[in-house]
Amino acid sequence: MDDCKPIDTPMAINTKLDIDESGIKVDQTLYRSMIGSLLYLCASRPDIMFSVCLCARIQADPRECHLSTVKRILRYLKYTPSIGLWYPKGARFELLGYSDSDFAGCRVDRKSTSEGCYLLGRSLVSWSSKNQNCVSLSTAEAEYIAAGSVQTLLDYGVKLSRVPLLCDNESAVKLANNPVQHSRTKHIDIRHHFIRDSKRRHPIAKRGN
Repeated sequence: MDDCKPIDTPMAINTKLDIDESGIKVDQTLYRSMIGSLLYLCASRPDIMFSVCLCARIQADPRECHLSTVKRILRYLKYTPSIGLWYPKGARFELLGYSDSDFAGCRVDRKSTSEGCYLLGRSLVSWSSKNQNCVSLSTAEAEYIAAGSVQTLLDYGVKLSRVPLLCDNESAVKLANNPVQHSRTKHIDIRHHFIRDSKRRHPIAKRGN
């Protein structure tokens, strides 16, 4: 890939990876080693995390089209060798979280993908992008589960009086702040409802575009 043509995006917007049983098989060991290296790089390049995690779901039976998608990520890295995280000196110690989710984005099992990140002052300190454990039946449910899966600094022994969590789905915000469990949301797994118990310490608000 040293002489590959650089490209300005890690993945096309309309890319939907699924199992391609009719495609040409590729070396599984090679594919997994490429994914492993890219996952290691995600520690400092959150801009490729979603694309890499999407490709990682096909490791059991990779095909030529999947390998081409991974190579596109490498072409993007060649185009952006200087991009990384910036941690400015003197930033205030204030934590702010964001959560988001698609709806049934995985073509294989129709599970949604939860995304979340935390900014400490102006510095990005935590981020994630992963498949949800259950199949969501609505956009509101997918967003609600995503909001419940983000981390706080309590996981690292740091206690703050207020940690805002911003979500762009109004229904999910109302669900998190409403103590009444409506009939159409009773199917949501109980373990996701802990976010309701944390709302006083970690208020949830709707964020704009």
